Amino acid sequence: MQVLAAVTVVVAVLLFGLRTWPHASLRSRIATSTAMSADGGELLRLTLAADGQYRLWVALDDMPARLPAAVLLYEDRWFYRHPGVNPVALIRAAASDLHGVRRMGASTITMQLARRLYGIETRSPLGKLHQIAAALWLEARYGKHEILEAYLNLTPYGRNVEGVGAASLVFFARRVADLSVPQIMTLAVVPQNPRARRLKSSPAGAGAGLDDARRRLWNAWLAAHPDDGKFSDEIGTLDVKGPELLPYKAPHFTDSILRAVGGDVRTTLDLRRQSAVESVLQTYVNEELSIGIRNAAALLLEVDDGAARVRAYVGSANYWNSQISGQVNAVAAKRSPGSTLKPFVYALALDQGLLHPRTILKDTPSSFGPFSPENFDGRFLGPIAAEDALVRSRNVPAVAIESHLSHPNLYDFLKASEVSRLNSEQYYGLALTLGGGEVSMEELGRMYAVFLNAGRLPNWQVLAAGDTKPPGVALISPEAAYITLDMLEKNPRPDTGQPAAPPVAWKTGTSWGFHDAWSVGVFDQYVLVVWIGNVDETSNPAFIGVQTAAPLLFRIVDSLRTQGLDPAQPRRTKPRNVTRVDVCAASGDLPNAECPQTVSTWYIPGKSPIRISDLHRRVFIDAAGRRVCGPGPGVSEEIYEFWSSDMLRLFREAGMPRRVPPPAPDCGEGTSGSERDRPQIVSPLRGVVYTLRLSQLQPLTLRANSAAAAQAVYWFADSEYLGRAPRGEAIAWLPPQAGHYLLRAVDDDGIADSRDVDVEVVP
Repeated sequence: MQVLAAVTVVVAVLLFGLRTWPHASLRSRIATSTAMSADGGELLRLTLAADGQYRLWVALDDMPARLPAAVLLYEDRWFYRHPGVNPVALIRAAASDLHGVRRMGASTITMQLARRLYGIETRSPLGKLHQIAAALWLEARYGKHEILEAYLNLTPYGRNVEGVGAASLVFFARRVADLSVPQIMTLAVVPQNPRARRLKSSPAGAGAGLDDARRRLWNAWLAAHPDDGKFSDEIGTLDVKGPELLPYKAPHFTDSILRAVGGDVRTTLDLRRQSAVESVLQTYVNEELSIGIRNAAALLLEVDDGAARVRAYVGSANYWNSQISGQVNAVAAKRSPGSTLKPFVYALALDQGLLHPRTILKDTPSSFGPFSPENFDGRFLGPIAAEDALVRSRNVPAVAIESHLSHPNLYDFLKASEVSRLNSEQYYGLALTLGGGEVSMEELGRMYAVFLNAGRLPNWQVLAAGDTKPPGVALISPEAAYITLDMLEKNPRPDTGQPAAPPVAWKTGTSWGFHDAWSVGVFDQYVLVVWIGNVDETSNPAFIGVQTAAPLLFRIVDSLRTQGLDPAQPRRTKPRNVTRVDVCAASGDLPNAECPQTVSTWYIPGKSPIRISDLHRRVFIDAAGRRVCGPGPGVSEEIYEFWSSDMLRLFREAGMPRRVPPPAPDCGEGTSGSERDRPQIVSPLRGVVYTLRLSQLQPLTLRANSAAAAQAVYWFADSEYLGRAPRGEAIAWLPPQAGHYLLRAVDDDGIADSRDVDVEVVP
């Protein structure tokens, strides 16, 4: 007895040691597929495991209780009572073999798992002994729960389908948790003979022998679970599918996240919205083939709770079309965004107190160092309100605003927005405002989502059960975000010429050389990004944002709204620190008594630049038409607009000349200067080091805006006289050597503006 007790203790210690000694889980031994589903649970894609099998791991606790119970009832009723091998079943099977009667199965679930896990050949007696030893080894090292879970995830279902997780998706288009009772009974009996009981997508839906096996299990099941008799009429009816019918939806989207996820994952994609966007995009491309539009892409984001959730993701017009390289994902590709970055320049300017929506900007020929931007239409409009300049996508005002931004500027904004692969700020210069850099549709959509997220960068979310992340960094204020969207909502639709109703805040972009046409829209809680182009970057004169991308954007918006697929959430609320104020329409400043027309604009107290307008001024004119100092006999009062010289020139060129006020009289010391604007140097720029190359010396352009009454501007470098420029004109100056210069522009009344300029000379 003592010996027996000692042996028992030794065996118990060995078993305890085997069970508790660190070892890999059974799950880690098995390669699995990835199943990606839409937010509504619809399967998007099921991949093959590394060994070419469809196999999706499902935890035992996540399976309906009937499934493991039915498998145990049919395969191994003594599973929880034997040590991995059932001696009674082995003896019965051996006896039947000796007497030549029908072969009886003796393999337990543990033995079947061992055979599949270790690839054991069991048709010989030696192989059977190997299987028995492996089963005992499994039982010594793993618990019953883990063994049963591994068996259900590895059991064969014919062809290259293994495990209940994959089988339920492949054959029934359902997840295990959603299986019906007849489907559970079917999955329980197929593994015993998957070839004879093969599931197939046919009217019968089953292979030979499946119905009999399922009926035998059902009778045994009812004996133990009589309450399930209500499902008896359904046992013989099955809608069976197959691997050839597995969906392959939103391929660019699933490709983009496949390497980062595994197992059974639910994404944020909304299949109804995805289908709507795909349908509109493909129809539009087919209609526009005649003008060379062959490919397009679209990205739809829903912004809520600090996250930008991907709802639709179409990376090309046709994933399977090799002629357009359809499998290349244009949503993730880096492209020049054209003018789609301009709204961020205006938003930053709102925060830095440089403008409000009705601030008057100058759309005039301008040089910013070596950079002289032109507008897309080749024309200049002169004075233009900031919101009109943004809506009409004027290049010169946008570059001028960017040149006056302190930090953060547009480059800082892109860096903070996590735009990847940016070069240095000096590499782009001010051309960044007009699309000189490259962004992806994903990055551009996330940046526009800042406007819906109260100025904060939202978290990018593609998985429905994504980890909770802290709020994104604040890039602009809620006030600037609100006002910028309000300005963009005034952009008229390309089809009606009127702002969209319900509102859509939208912007277009066209890359240099007509390689890319863009349109981005913000509506309800959505951000929609649309791109038209070729992935090989061949150009097409039709690739103009407002002409090709914008119509596609509005077709998608209209389709979503018509089908009731928009979130239908209340419009964004106005921040408390935003109010309205009346300003002079012509100057954008607070109206003085002479201003003939006012308009209302948004205003951020403490930030927005507000001063009294002095564009309209009351002057005294004598009978000879001369300007005099005050009232008197034969003197009348008239109101003039005091435009600068560059504005007057543009008005003349546009055929709308303005009355120029007569020269101011000398009414005493300082009077003339107080009544007139001082000259303003616009070129060269402040704070720029100008580099001249000895091999190709290029003079600097000296230009200053002067008051309407000034006739000329005189230029000086330090104490050296450089020349006279008629009102509104420029002169060229070639510095004699490298160094620091003080430039002065003096008008004919002696009023001056000055600027420090640094010049360097390189070979």
